Amino acid sequence: MSRINVMQPWLGEEEVAAVAEVLRSGWVAQGPRVAEFERRFAASQQAAHAVATSSCTTALQLALVVAGVAPGDDVVVPSFSFIATANAPTYLGARPVFADVSAVTGNLTAETVREALTPRTTAVIVVDQGGVPVDLDAIRAVCDPLDIVVIEDAACGAGSTYHGRPVGAGAEIAAWSFHPRKILTTGEGGMLTTSREDWAARARTLREHAMSVSAADRHASLVSPPESYEEIGFNFRMTDLQAAVGLVQLSRLPEVVARRRELAAVYAKAVAEIDGLRAVADPAWGTSNFQSFWIEVSTSSTTGAAYGVGREGLLSALAEAGISARRGIMAAHRQPAYASSGVSLPVTEHLTDSTLILPLFHQMSDSEQARVIDVLRGERR
Repeated sequence: MSRINVMQPWLGEEEVAAVAEVLRSGWVAQGPRVAEFERRFAASQQAAHAVATSSCTTALQLALVVAGVAPGDDVVVPSFSFIATANAPTYLGARPVFADVSAVTGNLTAETVREALTPRTTAVIVVDQGGVPVDLDAIRAVCDPLDIVVIEDAACGAGSTYHGRPVGAGAEIAAWSFHPRKILTTGEGGMLTTSREDWAARARTLREHAMSVSAADRHASLVSPPESYEEIGFNFRMTDLQAAVGLVQLSRLPEVVARRRELAAVYAKAVAEIDGLRAVADPAWGTSNFQSFWIEVSTSSTTGAAYGVGREGLLSALAEAGISARRGIMAAHRQPAYASSGVSLPVTEHLTDSTLILPLFHQMSDSEQARVIDVLRGERR
């Protein structure tokens, strides 16, 4: 019986050919392919500017810097997210302030953000968790009058929509991930998008050690122009090898999202017929790319019919059937690195303890999905 992975990147000969072309060109560092990837990604996400980076984490860090977040500031973040969301402000000497999330979407809400604001809050990082679009307008309605910048962590969001537009299109600044667990991958890599030209220009400089002359301009000149370093910068660059893969992946994004939504609909129908399970779904304001398809496993009759074997039992049953699943999104505030926060976030803790992520990837066959659903049905007793 073949193993079914929780996620599998869709990579093929087009990506191989694109990388080979870059290798033959002799220019493998940040260069023309990165610039083209930035232009095309900005167009696809309806963003004014895009700045490629080495990861989504570094894109978040740059976003905080250009938005003016300083040491000692407070930055509201969801705990229900990969730990990088909290790490980014910590790197700058700011304090992540954990807020709770919606029990339905797993995302921050205007109410949970408002409750977490402090007199030192200068930014809020909102997440499109698992590809489910956050209600950005409602949160900006709270933050904008207070001059608190809202940064959209769209790590999982490529291909999701918010009010009919790509997620991130309505954000002043957003960060994206191209990790292999994401549906658009460059191996490693990220992107910063912003509506502000000054923020984009500074981010481009900061990602290259804050050099006054870009690497591309230096290499294009027989005599390199003199350079200066006006502030402390970073090495957050993307390579042309990665960008070449990203360009191919970007061209496939609509097809990938369509297939994932098709598979998600099959899961949703099956889960709706099984007592004790609830599936993630599109919110009223947008559509998900279903980067992760997570389900909530009820273990208490107080919230409805309990699922027979519980989450841990279901994970074991799936593993025995050769199916790889994952426990739900982590609660960062429970991790040793942030245990001193001392916060209590009941919804986050419940979702972390009761959800799991089912396999979902573009190449998944109908028979593979049927195997997963058979286990879900078989363990409900």
